[in-house]
Amino acid sequence: MPKDIKIAKFAGFCYGVKRAVETAKKLKAENPDKNVFVLGELIHNTDVINELEILGIKTITEIPEHGEGICVVRSHGESPEIIDKIQNAGFTLVDLTCPDVKKVQQKAIELAKEGYFLVIVGKSEHPEVVGIKANARLWSDKVIVAGSVEQLKRYEKEIKIHKRVGVVVQTTQMLATLNSVVEYLTSVSKELHIANTICQSTAMRQSEAKELAKESDLMVVVGSKKSANTTHLAEILKDITRTVHIENDNELDEFCDIISASQKISVTAGASTPQNVIEKVVEKISKI
Repeated sequence: MPKDIKIAKFAGFCYGVKRAVETAKKLKAENPDKNVFVLGELIHNTDVINELEILGIKTITEIPEHGEGICVVRSHGESPEIIDKIQNAGFTLVDLTCPDVKKVQQKAIELAKEGYFLVIVGKSEHPEVVGIKANARLWSDKVIVAGSVEQLKRYEKEIKIHKRVGVVVQTTQMLATLNSVVEYLTSVSKELHIANTICQSTAMRQSEAKELAKESDLMVVVGSKKSANTTHLAEILKDITRTVHIENDNELDEFCDIISASQKISVTAGASTPQNVIEKVVEKISKI
């Protein structure tokens, strides 16, 4: 009996990632004699990074004192200090910060300027969150990052003293995390301003995957283990049905028994997973 395999509609490259990859390639094609650098991995996908490297688009982790050519700021965004550093080094700056991330940065600045105690809901070490925090910190030192209520409780005393609390969210966070943070803050603050800045693409991806999981024996989540939106997707789905998180079709070999025992299988993927990687996974599942 052939397997019933469904592929999520909202799987693979989101608008911000697609724009970043296409623009980086276009920059190199239009400037073949210039250096094109990206500060940090353009997206969390090794295959794409390797492809860019072949085209002559190099990933750098530090800004040199003197630079020549073009330096790209990836979709996660950067701090104002880093942007100044790129320009002061002599690079032509191309800012490919995702428009949704820009909105969070602007909202964080607005709340900090207005004197709110700012809570950024997200992972403190994630590049997007680092950039949001740095932008807000230009206007206020009352800025914290919390990925859970437990982390937030450390600041309870300060929150109660300050009374006015503003909230922004990492674009790829889970709605459940935001809801639990808001519920807690309602009990300890006098005035609460919430900006639900989870991007539409993330929200739709999570919502659709949850519906698919309810009618599947197995969910296969494809994408980098370094990708926040992909790991969140896997976390959400594990509570609904059996779920495996793989980076590419090669990793399916580890799960042959589970796949063989499953009849209804659904496949979804993170925002930085190329379409051809998803197709290879589906093809391999159908043959197991």
